[in-house]
Amino acid sequence: MWFGFPNQRRGDGEKKNEFVSHLLDLMQVLGPVEARRMFGGYGIFLQGLMFALVDGQDLYLKVDDQTRADYEAQGLEPFRYFRAGKPCALNYYQAPESVIEEQALMRLWGSRAFDVALKAAALKQQSRTV
Repeated sequence: MWFGFPNQRRGDGEKKNEFVSHLLDLMQVLGPVEARRMFGGYGIFLQGLMFALVDGQDLYLKVDDQTRADYEAQGLEPFRYFRAGKPCALNYYQAPESVIEEQALMRLWGSRAFDVALKAAALKQQSRTV
């Protein structure tokens, strides 16, 4: 299975990732975010919802049909991985470099990614009750 261990927290038996720590500090404008070690990287969560992921030194933010164009217009790429030897893409796109440098931009782009996560969770919940 592609997803790792969602209950494994940042720092559990590992040296703290400085890039992830920087992102968490920057993202505090959104609320009490946390990082969880997953799939060889980190998932970034707010209120129990994953809205971002970190792969190496790259931040990816959750997108939907309405927000994807903003990323594509800047030439940003989706997060890709291989499953059974085939490339797969998720609804996460690489964040603009300026987002990881400026808190005001992190607030804007991070809030939009979290809103996408909220909408996706609501749709998932709605589909379970139908």
